[in-house]
Amino acid sequence: MQTHLSPAQAASALGVSESSLKRWCDQGLIPIVRTVGGHRKLPVTAVLAFARERGKDLAEPELLGLPKSSGRSIATLDRAVEALTSVLQNSELDQARSIVFELYRAGHGIAPICDQVIAVVFQRLGIAWECGELEIYRERRACEIVFRVLNELSLAIPPVPRGAPLALGATLPSDHYQIPSMMVESVLREQGWQAITLGCNLPAATLIAALREQRPRLFWLSASHIDDQAAFVREFNQLEDAAQGLKIPIILGGRALSTDLRQRLSFTACCENLRELQNLSLTRLQSEKK
Repeated sequence: MQTHLSPAQAASALGVSESSLKRWCDQGLIPIVRTVGGHRKLPVTAVLAFARERGKDLAEPELLGLPKSSGRSIATLDRAVEALTSVLQNSELDQARSIVFELYRAGHGIAPICDQVIAVVFQRLGIAWECGELEIYRERRACEIVFRVLNELSLAIPPVPRGAPLALGATLPSDHYQIPSMMVESVLREQGWQAITLGCNLPAATLIAALREQRPRLFWLSASHIDDQAAFVREFNQLEDAAQGLKIPIILGGRALSTDLRQRLSFTACCENLRELQNLSLTRLQSEKK
């Protein structure tokens, strides 16, 4: 994605006249920055946010560095599930990118796109693989495609305000799944957190060091895969003890957290999906501002 547009480019992307664009800028609806030479530029994220908030379809999304329409008229989450399942089974990166960005441009947030589309699609792909209907390389390629698309989608999120509270996240040893943490990071950033994923497969000791050095206002732990529950509990308890001493809330989530395992852990909250995380993070963000 580009970072800034000229007024003419922004007007063309929105499909409006430059005079209309200037009026919106003068009203403060779309912020403007000036280059060293004094030229006016518009942040791409601000133009996209303006279009999403007002339900305006982009006339030329490619001017913003966004993919063109998928040609499937995907505007609802339910219809997107079928379309994305099909293109990921066939390893079609460009079509997958178009479908996800089409949903985002239509005004859907990161949480519903991930919960109601991407997560459902991966459940279907997982079942197809287990039944021998999908080669493992296609399932892995689907993961790579979604990772790239989510990374690009994160660039479309408007920058968080200066001084926004810090949220850190990671996975413990044996958990190499990157996509869940990337989803969490994007949802929190969309809510206004300075969210940073530290990485995957990290021991509790280095995460404790991060808590002490960075002092985040929230820490999330994703658990998509656990090799040894006893080892996981030991690592988590070390992390939780340190977080409690620093008064840092720990938010848990992930498909590997069974009811039995949760009962052996102490945490601030455990979210079943990203919608719950979104609501929780918004509440905590509001309390941070008081």
